Amino acid sequence: MTTSVTAPGLTIAGRVYGADTMLPVVDPSVGAPFVEVPAASLAQLDEAVAAANAAFPAWRDTPAGRRQQLVRAIKDLVLAHLDELAVLITLEQGKPLAKARGEIQAGLRQVDYFGGLDVDTVEVLKDDETGRVEVRRAPLGVVGAITVWNYPFLVAMFKMVPALVAGNVVIIKPSPFTPVVTLRLGELVQEVLPPAVVQVVAGGDELGAALTEHPGIHKISFTGSVETGKRVMASAARTVKRVTLELGGNDAGIVLDDADPATVGADLFWAGFSNGGQVCAALKRLYVPASRFDAICEAVAAEAATVVVGPGLQDGVTAGPVQNAPQLERVRRLTEDAVRRGGEAFFRGEVPDGPGYWFPTTLVRGVAEGVPLVDEEPFGPVLPILTYTDVDDAVARANATDYGLGASVWSLDLDRAAAVGARLVAGSVWVNQHPVVTATVPFGGAKQSGIGVEGSRHGLHAYTDLRVLSVKR
Repeated sequence: MTTSVTAPGLTIAGRVYGADTMLPVVDPSVGAPFVEVPAASLAQLDEAVAAANAAFPAWRDTPAGRRQQLVRAIKDLVLAHLDELAVLITLEQGKPLAKARGEIQAGLRQVDYFGGLDVDTVEVLKDDETGRVEVRRAPLGVVGAITVWNYPFLVAMFKMVPALVAGNVVIIKPSPFTPVVTLRLGELVQEVLPPAVVQVVAGGDELGAALTEHPGIHKISFTGSVETGKRVMASAARTVKRVTLELGGNDAGIVLDDADPATVGADLFWAGFSNGGQVCAALKRLYVPASRFDAICEAVAAEAATVVVGPGLQDGVTAGPVQNAPQLERVRRLTEDAVRRGGEAFFRGEVPDGPGYWFPTTLVRGVAEGVPLVDEEPFGPVLPILTYTDVDDAVARANATDYGLGASVWSLDLDRAAAVGARLVAGSVWVNQHPVVTATVPFGGAKQSGIGVEGSRHGLHAYTDLRVLSVKR
């Protein structure tokens, strides 16, 4: 039996609302709804957009230091409700409770960084007897933030915090699979922010499409799949909205021939299986030199054997279920297809009996490019391990994809690893780690893995327009 919770409401114009239609939210550890939340109507979306546009001028004109002070107050509010929010994440997303708390703490680091950043900078391009030219940055207006189901709290904070600090107002639309913690966050921030500066509206695909098309929205920040990102981009083009798209990845990792299996084995495993493999920038294809293949496979499998899969509220669990039924079916299909094509699932972990979206921790070898498990993004607890004999070949194979979110190189020789990494086409390349995403470092994709970045001052600037002031003397 799952824990009962009180359903949070929509937040529109500083107030909490219900709706005529309800959205059931499934606990993936039991495969059944644990709560219903209101699904916003298109009329309610219009109300939220109107309220946001009305609130924008005052928020824009609030001194940056005061905006940051109010944003920093969100941290204290969240910490006061940390246990409540963590349980909501576990119930709707499935991750272990300790990992849910970690997600919240990672989200609060957005507040620590952007809440203390010097944002009132003016770049002077020219200042002489003929004139002065300044570059300033101005907020865009109303930001539509569309979040995803693997990290519902963290992704909301990734978008909301820098947007607010830059002087924008925000409407968050969470994934219909995981709307509960974001709706609750929306309720809480009403205690510290002016009305309509942050609003949260839940709903399905129709609501998301209406948000991206809405003429009263000035920027869309979207995290999700490549195919959905393409639709968001096409829809935003109708009103030339600014967009930040953080899309899918099929990240490659290349182990060099000097890597010590005993040293890298555990890190390689968790690079692919953090959050049950449900990470956009997780390691999803591992290239290993033939001379080290058996040893690396054994080292990764040894770490896999330590994983305890189960309900996230259960003590001792280190990995939860796949978050939703369609994703579970995708992971099953790709894995079974790889085995039919000659791949060997040389490690399969244990999963609980009974209902729930369970898939065993799985390592596959004996596959190569041309197998969908290798070519596509499974986004679940399965990792194909491939061999190579020439580093140039491994780099070429790693780059032979439409994705370009992250990549990694593993070696005792850091200079050699960095040189190989510089040849990988990805928004982020890591050495002896994968992935690492923080508030202080820009994160985004190359090729079809996205447009723009989140994190760092670069991510903050993505919520602004560049304005030039040119004065003739």
